[in-house]
Amino acid sequence: MDAKCPQTGDECLSTFFCNYPEMLVCEAEVRAARDLIAAAFRAGHKLLVCGNGGSAADSEHVVGELMKSFRFKRPVDRAFADAYRVVNGADAPAWLEGSLPAISLVSQTALSTAFGNDEAAVGVFAQQVYGYGEPGDVLLAISTSGNSANVVEAVKVARAKGVHAVSFTGSKESRLTGISDVCVRVPRDEVFRVQELHLPTYHVLCAAVEADMFGGAE
Repeated sequence: MDAKCPQTGDECLSTFFCNYPEMLVCEAEVRAARDLIAAAFRAGHKLLVCGNGGSAADSEHVVGELMKSFRFKRPVDRAFADAYRVVNGADAPAWLEGSLPAISLVSQTALSTAFGNDEAAVGVFAQQVYGYGEPGDVLLAISTSGNSANVVEAVKVARAKGVHAVSFTGSKESRLTGISDVCVRVPRDEVFRVQELHLPTYHVLCAAVEADMFGGAE
């Protein structure tokens, strides 16, 4: 990794707010989201992510940054390396990386279309949160309006399951504002302009959490 790049989670966030000063209005929420997600991973929990349209693409993007190395090398943990050697008689392959477990709920095409057809399209994310979610997990709910019905229903189920909810929305008060543990309301309103700030915000969350988890790895 480039030595000039931020080396710790706190440095990642400080650099982000220097580069995006308009996001200082959300600083407390961004830092709270980082703390909540990092704590979940440290405790062995996972992240679920959902959204529609461009936010569905963002959901996939977030998972891609977490499930493999983003900025830091991620060696597999020592216990797994030892188990792999015992079971397979050889060292684990060098390409295998440490992972931060995350699931994009928009990827489950067969399940989503079946549930939408047989039951209710508004429940396609909520059903998955009910099935995958466990107490201590985190749901990242992305909605530029903050009112996307299927995302709101997913957060409702998350609350009942003991799954923490972090929401990304635009600046306006919305249905997600009051039902999320943390709601990052970026200071824009037009859909594509909101998305322009969602991307660097979830990028820095991924970078900061990865630094928290793997920054000291050799």
